[in-house]
Amino acid sequence: MVLNDPPAIWHPAIDHSSPVPYYAQVKETLRGRIERGDWKPGAQLPGEPELCTMFDVSRTVIRQALTELMYEGLIVRAKGRGTFVAEPKIMENLAQKLTGFYQDMADHGNPPVSRVLAQHIIAASAKVAGFLNLPSNTPVLEIERLRFVNDEPIVLVTTYLPYDRCTDLLKADLTRQSLYAVMEQHLGLVITRGHRTLEAVPASQREAELLQVDMGAPLMLLDSVSYLDDGTPIEYYHALHRGDRSRFEAELVRVYEQAR
Repeated sequence: MVLNDPPAIWHPAIDHSSPVPYYAQVKETLRGRIERGDWKPGAQLPGEPELCTMFDVSRTVIRQALTELMYEGLIVRAKGRGTFVAEPKIMENLAQKLTGFYQDMADHGNPPVSRVLAQHIIAASAKVAGFLNLPSNTPVLEIERLRFVNDEPIVLVTTYLPYDRCTDLLKADLTRQSLYAVMEQHLGLVITRGHRTLEAVPASQREAELLQVDMGAPLMLLDSVSYLDDGTPIEYYHALHRGDRSRFEAELVRVYEQAR
């Protein structure tokens, strides 16, 4: 349902004497309603013709205002359906704490649920073997999970672990528990450090279907290698996060170089 207050309640207006461009005034008015909570996440905004009438501006002005709000992540535009207030992005730690997706979400009060798509033994490819410091074709455990927060698919993650050290994980139920917690509590494998990289990639057809986004939609690819205290690589994973629902947080510390 389009959330459109009657004119008696909402009187959007453009100040024609202001040096501020019309599109910027429209954008800030719409932003104000979103940030105040007048329009809740998932709510549909009035259509472009209706906004043109409300603000008494051209369609070009409305489109520019909506485009900027979309770039800022406040709204999403669905072809053939309309414009909607964006759902809040899910925050994850990237660098300052070595945590898994489960712990990140649980810390925010939204422990995820996983649909396990694969949990089997495979021969390590050259890439996986390289990350885990193993000979090619060494048996590794591959676990592919589609992870949900509040019943919405957020991330598709594929994890690889040396099978000889993680045999018990082949039958572990990972639908509602942290892989890291199982590794630590049942296998005595404590991850102490890791290396992560982040890049943007387009969604393939399969990824789009699983994550419920359009094919080619931007995804955030997080590659990670995790190590035990003795420096042994114990886990490699690549995780595809929905670009429209994910935000990564990193804390930086300035390093002062000694004057030469």
